[in-house]
Amino acid sequence: MNMQERQGEHVTTGAERSLAIEHWLLMAAEDWGRARREWRTEGVTLLRSGGLFGVVRINAEVVRAAAGAEDVTAVDHFLAQALLGGPVFMDQELLRYYALVGASTGCRLEWTLARDDAEFMGVGHYLGVPALDATTPKVRRYWCVEMDSAGELAPGDAVARLVRVGRSKIARGDRQLGG
Repeated sequence: MNMQERQGEHVTTGAERSLAIEHWLLMAAEDWGRARREWRTEGVTLLRSGGLFGVVRINAEVVRAAAGAEDVTAVDHFLAQALLGGPVFMDQELLRYYALVGASTGCRLEWTLARDDAEFMGVGHYLGVPALDATTPKVRRYWCVEMDSAGELAPGDAVARLVRVGRSKIARGDRQLGG
């Protein structure tokens, strides 16, 4: 028996963690096999929101204003900090960020009315989720902030705060974008 086993510790490898996250996300797919193939061949698959997770879709203008930056790396770093490591992916063609949040986030007052710049997507929404290995802006859809473990989501309060800050900066004309 090694030291870790004696102390009741378990070491999880990156591959094990990725597989657990993949399986967790696949629970939102209509067909696991097809979804896995699409991730492998297309780099994206459709997943349902509203069960395991909800999604807040945020226009890039709002995120960049909140971050005070245009540089993709700086914005990605800001998101990791602002959303406390909660998972976010981006669609660079549509210029939208997608923060994965708890499904009950949609019950919050700020999400009761859909707005063009930020919207909660719950039951009845499908979204193109990038493969877990799409982690750089070299592809259309990529994980700006990777999911750290299965079921770990961005806090609804943190997402709402980011959107409020971005909207406020846009309204004030305080866009001091760097990078």
